[in-house]
Amino acid sequence: MRSDAREAAFKIIYSKLFNRDCSSSFQNAIFRSYSLSEDETAFAKRLIDTVEEKHDELLEKINSLVKSYSLDRIFAADKSILLIAIAEILYFPDVPNVVSVNEAAGLAKKFSSETSADFVNGVLATLIN
Repeated sequence: MRSDAREAAFKIIYSKLFNRDCSSSFQNAIFRSYSLSEDETAFAKRLIDTVEEKHDELLEKINSLVKSYSLDRIFAADKSILLIAIAEILYFPDVPNVVSVNEAAGLAKKFSSETSADFVNGVLATLIN
């Protein structure tokens, strides 16, 4: 499922916030741990590549959407989730926005704080509206 691909991509993107040079063997180990199909792996790689290629632009977008926070105050997990979701919304026309938002909220519930799902949902709603 693409949910697993997103979760794998999240772990890699999150890791890259702390160590920009994640090896391909690390990435492949993450993909294997989720038993991703070829299509799911391709989707996860496409997400990761898009976030890397558009990283500065995506951070600027997040910064413009969160008026009461600086980027430094956003939890790293939330930032990673927002990078993925905003990349999907802006650059993956085959993924409905509602799916991107729901998947992002699910990742936030699983990997971040109690209030993160609401925060992520609010930021993405602002982008979409």
